[in-house]
Amino acid sequence: MSTHIGASPGQIAPYVLMPGDPYRARWIAETFFEDPVQYNDVRGMLGYTGTYGGVRVSAQGSGMGQPSMAIYAQELFDDFDVQAIVRVGTCGALSEKVAVRDVVLGVSASTDSAMNAARFGRVSYAPAADFELLRLAADVAEEKLLPVVPGGLYSADQLYSPDPTITATLARYGVLGVEMEAAALYTLAAQFSRRALALCTVSDHLLTGEETSAQERQETFEDMIVVALDALVRLDQQHSA
Repeated sequence: MSTHIGASPGQIAPYVLMPGDPYRARWIAETFFEDPVQYNDVRGMLGYTGTYGGVRVSAQGSGMGQPSMAIYAQELFDDFDVQAIVRVGTCGALSEKVAVRDVVLGVSASTDSAMNAARFGRVSYAPAADFELLRLAADVAEEKLLPVVPGGLYSADQLYSPDPTITATLARYGVLGVEMEAAALYTLAAQFSRRALALCTVSDHLLTGEETSAQERQETFEDMIVVALDALVRLDQQHSA
């Protein structure tokens, strides 16, 4: 029985979109789902299930940071047999290769978190996206001419880092954006042999200073949601054929 998700067996779909903001989960359900039903409001972390393109899909808030993400992702994988989670969040751009409102397709996720060090000791584990889901998302974006850029993410433990030089170093090594959840999600997906992908809309740019509003971050970024949902529909079609 899940501690943090108050859903009954069968209420959560095999495919889940996971924003950090629970109100974005509600917006996703109300905007994109047919017949959405709320299944969770424990601790205000809203969760909904509906259909999109004839496929059952859920939207579940995760909260901010890898510890919170890990709680919800593990319970979805372990207690509700979820097969794929797509994080739909935001990131700060580190590179001139991406602009505000572009979507970073997270191929991998570097991190400064101690969570993986606790798992792997001296080994520097490299959390990465599921390739099939990544490829499907890239195909959807290309066909729809949406501004999606594949590359590495940096999952930071601190939003306000006392060491601003680390992001500059990561940028020199090709990392496109900084966020706070993808590395934990990718690691747990590997643990449970499930699929995971992080799509992050660039909400602010560390080089130019440009940024979006809180309202935009909560209730826009349609491109990211469409790519995520269409990729999950194609994944379901491929594995149901």
